[in-house]
Amino acid sequence: MSGGRTILLATRSQGKLWELRPMFAVAGLDVIDLDSAGIPESAEEEALEVFDTFEENALAKARYFFARSGGRPTVADDSGLEVLALGGQPGVRSKRWSGHPETSGRALDAANNRYLLASLDGARDRRARYVCVAAYVDGDSEWTCRGETAGEILHAPRGEHGFGYDPLFASDDLGGATFAEVDRGAKEGVSHRGRAFAQLVKQLERGR
Repeated sequence: MSGGRTILLATRSQGKLWELRPMFAVAGLDVIDLDSAGIPESAEEEALEVFDTFEENALAKARYFFARSGGRPTVADDSGLEVLALGGQPGVRSKRWSGHPETSGRALDAANNRYLLASLDGARDRRARYVCVAAYVDGDSEWTCRGETAGEILHAPRGEHGFGYDPLFASDDLGGATFAEVDRGAKEGVSHRGRAFAQLVKQLERGR
């Protein structure tokens, strides 16, 4: 386990950092992000998510940034949306599903959401689930925690919070509200990422 050392949150997503920092802070766990750790972005990072499962991708990222950080305890995740009518797509390809490698951030989110709506045009069954796998690597041990949450895809986005597919994902746990319509605390309590990282943080607390 971390042994009291600062843990590296290995993500370039500001949305994920915004959600995750409070979870670690409440548990009294010190974290640092990639920029603060002085780890510049590399083209190699785009080639990490090449596996067919969230577990493999999350571990690949955690191992990679563990090595780049010089052996700092590292947490990474892989997450995505699985839509029943699309045979589980986009799944592990959720981030770049729309095929716009030149875009990032909000522009990429918008492109993915447009592509999702177009792909579901005419579909009556719009059930979906979000999946997240959080991975921990410290050189002595490595493990993963998985979280899921169910809902359905709307015909138009709702809400201004969140990121990714959140404006289109109507959560069963939130009575049909989207992840983009609720605040961070409400989302954390039921989201795939909140559930995966709640397990991970508990494991770290037990190991201190």
